[in-house]
Amino acid sequence: MLGYMVRINLSIAIVAMVGSKPSNDTNNFTEVCTYPDEEVEQHYIEGDLDWDEKTQGLVLGSFFYGYTASNFMWGRAAEYLGGRLVFGLGVVVPSVLSLFSALCASVSKDLFIVLRVLEGLAQGSLYPASSFLLTAWIPPKELTSYGAYVFSGATFGTIVALGSGGWLCDSEFLGGWPSIFYVFGVLGVLWGLPWFLMVHDLPEQHPNIDSTELTYITTHRTFVKQDKNVSLPVLEIVKSVPFWSVMVVSFGYNYITYLLLTETPTYFANIQHVNLANNGYISGLLYAVQFLLLIAWGAFLAILSDKNLISVNISRKLSTALGMYVPAVAMIAMMWVDCNNTLAMVVMGIGIGANGLVVSGAEISPNDISPNFAGSIKGISNTVGAMTGFVAPLITGLIINNNQTLRAWNTVFVIGAVVSSIPATHFLIWGTDKVQPWNEPTPKTKQSVTSRTE
Repeated sequence: MLGYMVRINLSIAIVAMVGSKPSNDTNNFTEVCTYPDEEVEQHYIEGDLDWDEKTQGLVLGSFFYGYTASNFMWGRAAEYLGGRLVFGLGVVVPSVLSLFSALCASVSKDLFIVLRVLEGLAQGSLYPASSFLLTAWIPPKELTSYGAYVFSGATFGTIVALGSGGWLCDSEFLGGWPSIFYVFGVLGVLWGLPWFLMVHDLPEQHPNIDSTELTYITTHRTFVKQDKNVSLPVLEIVKSVPFWSVMVVSFGYNYITYLLLTETPTYFANIQHVNLANNGYISGLLYAVQFLLLIAWGAFLAILSDKNLISVNISRKLSTALGMYVPAVAMIAMMWVDCNNTLAMVVMGIGIGANGLVVSGAEISPNDISPNFAGSIKGISNTVGAMTGFVAPLITGLIINNNQTLRAWNTVFVIGAVVSSIPATHFLIWGTDKVQPWNEPTPKTKQSVTSRTE
């Protein structure tokens, strides 16, 4: 939760930092939404920084340059050093850096970009370390539900950041928009103390774990605790079709996720002309839908699994299909929303809500196909996915630069729909829940590949 609050605080803060601007094409009322009140000036947001749309796209994407570069490194580090240290640093270090955001932004755009890159470098540890901890603590059959619960923290952090962030930026507290960086940064630093005091890498290392729980976990999990870390079987992984299926869907899923995450506030500010405080509330509400749906979906799949009504393989593919096809349809539907604020919220809510279901699908697949190398595989897949964190804002910035029109945003949405749909189809065909032969230190034969459906 705190990691995502620091990660996406800029998505809402940037509206206050640079202000909202009308399209140059104000005479074409078929392409530009009119303001709801007679005083157009009331809906302008005066910003402190003179950054055009291209610059904003670069700034919004800068976090992901560092994030992309560090995922694999942190995945291997988690397998060597343990998930506790790696994950903890991934929250605390960016939180400390966040405290200097306002200062860096006021001094230089380039300095602020460097700060965001450093935050991304540190936060590249979160998902690989999470995967390592999950595969060490959670039996495969329960990963669908517990993965949903754990990763729902990202959605909840988005709700808090967007909801409270709009209010903070619109207030005079600590200077307005700088307060969002100060408040979230302090919370992340304070979190570090209980984390490092209470968390352990493995159940076997926990001093207070119940013996019955320890026996249950170690008996049912497929993770194998190694006395020594083994080399990553790179060649076998590269030749693995299930591995590439995870890579492809990670790109598509993350593209639509970051597109919606970073650009939704800008869309509502510049197209639907929503004021700053309400913009944050609307964006937070949309992710509240995702949070509730994600928790309910995880519980629903857990019930089906307990009753042996659904296999792990089917639950992964069903979650992925709903999480990527539904947002794609919603993006296409946005082409007919026009200037209807309420309809835009409903359609966006459906797309954003369903998008979260992928965390119970392909996003947890690295734990399925290779529990022993889950940290590394997640690091690689998240590297591929993280590229979209700067690609999506960059492409969007190029399309809407000085062209805040319905037509321009429709192009953005269509591209998102295509990028989401194709990888989903790939995963439905080639995705699997089977542990791959290269998972073992001494690779098994093809005939010995086991399934997680039992």
